[in-house]
Amino acid sequence: MTKHHVTTTVNGDTVEYLCDARETLLDCLRDKLNLTGAKEGCGTGDCGACSVTLDGRLVCSCLVLGVEAEGKQIETIEGMAQGETLHPLQCKFIDHAALQCGVCTPGVLVAAKALLEKNPDPTEEEARYWLAGNLCRCTGYDKIIRAVLETAAELREAS
Repeated sequence: MTKHHVTTTVNGDTVEYLCDARETLLDCLRDKLNLTGAKEGCGTGDCGACSVTLDGRLVCSCLVLGVEAEGKQIETIEGMAQGETLHPLQCKFIDHAALQCGVCTPGVLVAAKALLEKNPDPTEEEARYWLAGNLCRCTGYDKIIRAVLETAAELREAS
């Protein structure tokens, strides 16, 4: 099988990898680049555990081929914190106990960050709708939504 050479930007760094034409972006991130934050929960794009942004658009990385990342900008959960400083969403998730087992949390955080970048003042309904593609079995959604809305309010106050 022919390997494809891919050059892309992940979390601000230019990276290269070789992949088969049918390998998913999720597999390439985890197996080629050792970025294991995104999880495979379903492999069909139904759970959101593998959420990343691709050129600023929220995607399920299990539904994107690794070769499609050529020349693109990818952001994963590993790029959310700035060094040792957690992103405000990560801090609020901790404050609100909006995480438990950790399978869905990276995808929820990436999706929530994408929401706040698109809409810095979401209503509760908008936040729930936006995060509906991220399934969580452990925590429950109220804690997650409260963390997102509080973060939005604090980020608006800070700017």
